[in-house]
Amino acid sequence: MLPGLEAAELPADAIEVGRITDAWGIKGWFKVLPHSADPEALFSAKSWFLLPTEKGAKTFAGVGKLNIKEAKTHSNTVVACAQGIDDRSTADSLRGARIFISRSSFPSAQKDEYYWVDLIGLEVINREGVSLGQVRDLLTTGPQTVLVIDKVHDEKTEQIMIPFVAVYIDDVNLNERRILVDWQPDY
Repeated sequence: MLPGLEAAELPADAIEVGRITDAWGIKGWFKVLPHSADPEALFSAKSWFLLPTEKGAKTFAGVGKLNIKEAKTHSNTVVACAQGIDDRSTADSLRGARIFISRSSFPSAQKDEYYWVDLIGLEVINREGVSLGQVRDLLTTGPQTVLVIDKVHDEKTEQIMIPFVAVYIDDVNLNERRILVDWQPDY
């Protein structure tokens, strides 16, 4: 295992949030490409779990845990430093590593804000009580986010897309694992 990287197990609620792209400076800092436009989870988590890149040279095997000293925004990117990573060459050896954070380490969402990972798998039901399927994915189309819903019909999977905006979304209930929408099956 590399200096600063402890052998660990991936938490059961681990979510991939980014990857390390390069070393930054000479004191062991590294650049991170976050998977989110708002990388608040990277800033709030004290421990990051790393998996080696799936392709190319691997500098470590298994799951490694980094104890983060500091993570911050710098020139439209995220940079971070961790305990035990004290020089550029050690930081560079992390290049390509995938970063996972325990979902329980994410900051609390504000009212009417949701993490995409929490919406995936929720059942979508319209006002008439008709199930439209389950959220498979979300897409960003620029001005809005779109729910991508898989509906199984006659043993075939159909795809429905519903804009995730207040005019169509009546309620999101994470405890009941459902989203109530103003949408018809034939739209």
